[in-house]
This record gives sequence, structure tokens and C-alpha cells, in this order.
Amino acid sequence: MATTTFTKKMLSLETAEAAAPQQPSPPPATFPKKPKLGQTKSRKRDIPEGLWTKCPKCSVMIYDKELDENLKVCLHCGHHFAISARERVHSLVETCSFQEMDADLTSVDVLEFTGVASYTAKLEEYQKSTGLKDAAITGIGKIDSHRVALGAMDFSFLGGSMGSVVGEKLTRLIETATSKGLPIIIISTSGGARMYEGMFSLMQMAKTCGALAYHARQKLPYISVLTNPTTAGVMASFASVGDLIIAEPGAMIGFAGPRVIKDTTQSELPPGFQTAEFLLEHGLIDAIVARKEMKERLCAYLDFLTEGRRQMASLG
Repeated sequence: MATTTFTKKMLSLETAEAAAPQQPSPPPATFPKKPKLGQTKSRKRDIPEGLWTKCPKCSVMIYDKELDENLKVCLHCGHHFAISARERVHSLVETCSFQEMDADLTSVDVLEFTGVASYTAKLEEYQKSTGLKDAAITGIGKIDSHRVALGAMDFSFLGGSMGSVVGEKLTRLIETATSKGLPIIIISTSGGARMYEGMFSLMQMAKTCGALAYHARQKLPYISVLTNPTTAGVMASFASVGDLIIAEPGAMIGFAGPRVIKDTTQSELPPGFQTAEFLLEHGLIDAIVARKEMKERLCAYLDFLTEGRRQMASLG
């Protein structure tokens, strides 16, 4: 009797299992494919041009408006950015006091120089991009109460190279200052003489220095301001014969470049070689003046250098 009951229970269980519906097996696990690099959207935001500038010394991003208001000097580390000749003139002279001289002088391709591009084509290109006729601006203006002859070079025009026009404009400025009894300030930035004009550019070294010699005979002051960079023929002529020679911080100043000097002398150059700080330490310049302090310091220098002449004028 017990055996029969057990068999019936087993049969009923098997029948129940057969009648029960089978559950569907779960689908195989799937993983999302990794998108290709080209399909992903970059989270980096594009910075519009003309709004921010990265300082090459401290790598801080500076808002361009703040940089312009600070005369293009980094607010964090004091790095002096390049500045145009017109910006430099406007930062020094009193408003509407500057009268430009010889603004229409332009260079001539006397040697008919040919290369990758002709000299004439290069002149037209840089005149269009800079708005200047050549690499120097000259004129008469007022710095505080002092009426001065002021010249400023622009490195963005063919590297501030000195050709016939630059030499002629500076010479005319010096001669005008001599005839009118005015002090001279020349702000230099240059890669040297202009190779497109050959010997004609080298002649400007003697011409400008000759005019400054006549200016010195009249006991009139000449202040030379050296900015980054001031090299080669410009440094070997009018830039190095000032009654006072001052420079902006960190400016590279010298005749030949460091690589040329190193290869020629076959020796290691000292740290900071050809910087304004190195030249000041070795007595080759008189002072280093930050751009924001330049106008105030120039006024003080002019007060000192013209004191004797003012006293003679008051007695006469």
C-alpha cells in the first residue's frame, strides 16, 4: 500500500512539471561599443582670438583689454610684450602734442634686390600690415613740460631694420633738434642694418652718429632707450652714444647674436648674457626702467640734463 502511494506521488509531480510552462532564457549580455575618438565631442572650449594672450614667461592667460591698459606688460610677472612705435609715442607724450615729421618718406629699391620676394613687394606687404611707411616714427612733442624731439622704431616692420629712410628720418630729427635747441629721445628696437639696401644701409650708422656729434657740441642732451631687441648696426651706432642709456627689463641688447659669439669664441657664455640686467651689472647701460615708469623717469632725467640750460636762459 505504501509503495503504491509513493509511485502515484512521483507521477503527479512529473505531470505537474511537464504541464508547467518553461521560462525563456535571458538574452546574452551586451556591452556598448566604445565610440571612436573622432566621434567624441571635445570638452575644451575654443578661446576666441583677440580676447586673451598667453604670457610667454609665466604662462598666465591675460585679458587683452587689461594688457593694453597696462601698456602691454604682464600683470603677474612683469614681462614686457612688444609694442608698436605709435603706441610707444602715445604712452609718453602729452595728448595731441606730437607733430610727426617726414611721414611720407619711403624706401627705394636701389639695388633691385631679388630673392624669394622682391624688396618692393616686401615693403608693400609691411606697409599694409603695419600702417607705417617704414620702421621709424619721428616728430616733436611734449613730455610733461619738456618739448623734445622723439623717435621710435617699430620691430614689426621688417624687424626694425635700419635702411636709408630710417637713417634719414632720424638724422633729420637730430638736425631739427639741434637747430631748435631741443633734447632728443630715441627708442630703439632693431635687428640691425637692412640687407636689402646693402652699403646704403650701413652708411646710416655714420650719418646718424655724425648728426649726434653736432648735437652734442651744442651741449644738448640725448637719451637713448633700448628695448627688446636692440642689436647689430643700430646698437653699434646711434643707440650706444647717448648721454644716458636706459633699457627696459629683460631686453636683449648686443651686436652679434649669442649663437654667433659662442661659435666664434668656442666658449660657454655667462648666464643672462646680452640682457639688460647683465649690461647694467657690467656698466654698459645706466639704468633699467619699467615701461609704466618710463614717462616719469624721462621727465626726471630731462629736468636734470636741462637744468643748466634753463638757468642760463633765465640769466640771459
